[in-house]
Amino acid sequence: MRSFLMLAFTLFTTQIAVFPAFSQVMEESDPLQYADIADLSADAPIIIHVTVKEAIKVAPERAPNAPAGTQRFYIIASTNALIRGQGGVGETIRYVIDLPLDARGRAPKIKKQPFIIFARRPSGSTGDNVQLVAKDAQIGWTPAREQRVRSVVRELLDHDAPPAISRIVSAFHVPGTVIGEGETQIFMETDSGSPISITVLKRDGQRKFWAVSLGEIVDEAARAPVRNSLLWYRLACFLPRQLPGSALAGDRLANAQQARSDYQTVLNDLGSCPRSRQP
Repeated sequence: MRSFLMLAFTLFTTQIAVFPAFSQVMEESDPLQYADIADLSADAPIIIHVTVKEAIKVAPERAPNAPAGTQRFYIIASTNALIRGQGGVGETIRYVIDLPLDARGRAPKIKKQPFIIFARRPSGSTGDNVQLVAKDAQIGWTPAREQRVRSVVRELLDHDAPPAISRIVSAFHVPGTVIGEGETQIFMETDSGSPISITVLKRDGQRKFWAVSLGEIVDEAARAPVRNSLLWYRLACFLPRQLPGSALAGDRLANAQQARSDYQTVLNDLGSCPRSRQP
């Protein structure tokens, strides 16, 4: 198994030139980060650009579970555009939302305002009622923000989309024939059952490379993910901060230490996963 992987990765490394382990892209001015939009979009089978037609206050006695400092509203909204959702939606959408009160105890005025909502249909519902996937799953609409949401949705729905990572299953390091060379393989389990692996390679006199493969063997075309892409999100936002000891069971101490070091290199290159909201 290991010799096969070494051979596959040797073929891979003959194809790559020197490239940054991590490609940076400029952050947008929108306070919502890529991870914020990806969190909401991944959980929402229905995403709609709407305009609020009516925002009807719900009496406190009818909303005993509303968080303190909020006002519950029953929203009637017109559909402007369906961003995600099989089977379509009607011209009118209805949902409930709890909006925070300001220092004077007043709720924001949202009537006639455009929003993007991230929702699902309540169990057994077939009408125009939907349920927000999170308390803050109604975000202000702008053309740029809609394009960002559509871009994330396209990634999520792509047939080759990287799946959500469940855990790291195993990792090992194989020293090279020359001192200073070596390869680390890290294998992950995913929610869909599709494999994801990370390979870190160090060749004598050259910088360390790492890449991600979506498949059973190392992909010769694999690269490190670009920031603010779905693959980057799956890794940067959900990998554990340390390589689990159980994943290194059976490896020699020196090899296990090198695998941990290589894993930290991957985390450092991925960078942090900034969010402006709690997932």
